[in-house]
Amino acid sequence: LVEDALRANDARLVAAALGPYGSAWLDDHSFRQGVLKCVFMGVPLASVAGLERRFDAELARMLSDYAAELRAAGRPVPRDVMERI
Repeated sequence: LVEDALRANDARLVAAALGPYGSAWLDDHSFRQGVLKCVFMGVPLASVAGLERRFDAELARMLSDYAAELRAAGRPVPRDVMERI
């Protein structure tokens, strides 16, 4: 159910999927993709359970790449992304 929620286009479901249960049981790849989807959907990263514990170099790279894409398009980078890259 958690993996299905990450495929949804409902920010409430995506945020719920990255709550304590999802943070504990999602594999690294799925967790990273979920965090990136939160950023894309405007879900605050503060709502991601265990983010500090699970944050790694690959997630930092993914967020940095996304921030570069936003800048190239002349769009603002969310503050909670800037604080982590």
